[in-house]
Order: sequence, then C-alpha cells, then structure tokens
Amino acid sequence: MSEAPLEPGQWIGILGGGQLGRMLAVAASRLGLNVHIYEPGANCPASDVAARTTTAPYDDGAALEAFARSVDVVTYEFENVPADALDAIEAIRPIRPGRRALATSQDRLTEKTFLQELGLATAPFAAVDSDADLEEAIARIGLPAILKTRTLGYDGKGQVRLSTGDDAATARAGLGGAPAILEGFVEFSAEVSVIGARATDGAVACFDPGENVHRDGILATTTVPARLSTAQRTDAILLAARIMTALDYVGVIGVELFVSPKGLIVNEFAPRVHNSGHWTQDGCLIDQFEQHIRAVAGWPLGDGSRHSNVVMENLIGDEVTRIRTLRAEPVSIHLYGKAQVKPGRKMGHVNRITGPAG
Repeated sequence: MSEAPLEPGQWIGILGGGQLGRMLAVAASRLGLNVHIYEPGANCPASDVAARTTTAPYDDGAALEAFARSVDVVTYEFENVPADALDAIEAIRPIRPGRRALATSQDRLTEKTFLQELGLATAPFAAVDSDADLEEAIARIGLPAILKTRTLGYDGKGQVRLSTGDDAATARAGLGGAPAILEGFVEFSAEVSVIGARATDGAVACFDPGENVHRDGILATTTVPARLSTAQRTDAILLAARIMTALDYVGVIGVELFVSPKGLIVNEFAPRVHNSGHWTQDGCLIDQFEQHIRAVAGWPLGDGSRHSNVVMENLIGDEVTRIRTLRAEPVSIHLYGKAQVKPGRKMGHVNRITGPAG
C-alpha cells in the first residue's frame, strides 16, 4: 500500500467489534470509507453498521491473512490484541496506531516506566512477581496502595486495594499470581482525561480536557469543561502531545490524569478512542471517532474545537432501562446494540448539552 491518503471507497480494517468499533464504523461511513470488522465473537455491536464482518478467533492465520488483504490499513478498538495476530497482519498492511504504542500500553509496568522516562509524573510503583516482591514494594511505597495485574485489566478488573492490616499474599493470590504492579495512592482533587490525535504527518490536535467520575472502577460521567485553570489545561494538552510524539503515534489516544497539589500526574493512556471522549459526538463539529478515522486514513486532522458544554453519562448494566424516560428528555442517545444486559457492562451513553462553550 502506498502512503497516499485513502480515497472514498477504500477500506479500513478494525480489530474488535464492540461499541468503539461500531462508532468508528459509523464515522468512516460518513467519510465514504468502508469498514471491515474482525471480531471473534458472533453478533458483535459493530457488525450492525460495518460493511463487512469476519467472525474468527485471533489465532486463525488464514482468516487474518484474508482480512488484511481485503483492506488498505488496519486499526483497533482495544489494546489487548494478541501479538501473533498483529504480526500476521502487519506483514501485509500497516497498523495504526503502531505496535510500540500497543506494546507500551499493554503492560502497566512498561507504561509507567515509559512515562517516567519522558519526565512525566506518575504514582509511585514497583514490579511484583512474588510475595517477597510485594513485601518489599509495600515497605517502599506504603499503604494504602493498589495491586494490579500488569496486563489485561480494564474497568476496575484485575486489581485490588490493599490497606493496612490486609493480607497482601492473599490479595496477590486473588489475582491468580499473575505478574503485577503495586501503585501507591495519589492525593488528587479530580480525575481528568485528554483525548488527543496525531496525523501521519506529525500534526497534533487535542480536545478540551474532560473531568471524569468513576463508580466501582467504571467511568460513570465525563463533564466538559473540566475544572482546570488555564495553565493546567495547557499542561494537560502538552503532556498528551508529548506522549504521542514520543510514540510516533497515528490516531486518537486517551490520556487519564490526576489533578494533584503537586501538578498533573499521569494515571494511564489508552491507544484508541476512549469512553471519556464520547462527549465530543455532540460537543464538537469533528468528534473523536472521525478524528481517528481521518488520522489512520492519512487525512488532515479536523477542527475539534468545542462548541458546547456537555455532560456524558454512561448507561451501565440495567441502567439502560432508563432509556424509557431519557428518550423524552433533551439528550443525545447513543445505544450500542448489545442484546444481553450484564452488571458492569456498558450498554450505551447519553450526552446532555448544558450550555454554549464559553
């Protein structure tokens, strides 16, 4: 494939068929681009709107090769795609964002080390591969702290809080003895995130930071604008740009931050469109999904300036039944087409405009 921008009618492959893949497919179709979804699970949300879907496991070499040859560029909606599958695809088509971003974000220890090497502040952390490691980490970092698996955790999964007097070895066993990382607690006044984008030519654009509230480890709401000073807002955006540039990134990234008395502290980043960026669908002319499609397709980035203040609210589990009353309210409704309601499962979200951007 040449590095020329994609033209209408060409194909973008997306690994993963959840709600993020669904919303990316909708954005691509508006730009005249076709989407081919690759997803191991049947009847995925993205299949309702994508031009084509392949249902096959990530270890099916023949299916991966056929998928790669059917598209012009490949992206992904989640960061835990197996390395072997990426190897098979990358031998045929470019993957955007690139492999370094994936490898860095897939392992919390690698991610925290990368951020510190960039000179960015993080919570204190230590690798934990044994009970002895955990004892040493607690002695150095102190309690309370959070013990997290190094890989595969999301939405509060794969982690446990340790307080004074807790049985640390039992907590580690509860994570299956998997390689872990102990992170110290950070004193903070707010959690915010920056949704940034970087194009193939290195141009960077960021949306306004949003202020996040989590419930049971899952994002509940994002409010824009966040309660930040002008200096904090600028620092947050520059910090996200610094991460993207260091990774030679192409696409949209979500960077989560703590606002602390010592400044902005990076919690983590996700190399994809992000739940805390859903407000952009109704608060900006160009939302995070179109921005990502533009970037991976080799197009110039769009103008993501905010025209409205927004509160985004996730509909989690049986909260989706609130749609019966929400549909009569002045909100923008986004449902994901998931047939089965489960506790902790994101079923949709609503965006509520609270006023013009000021």
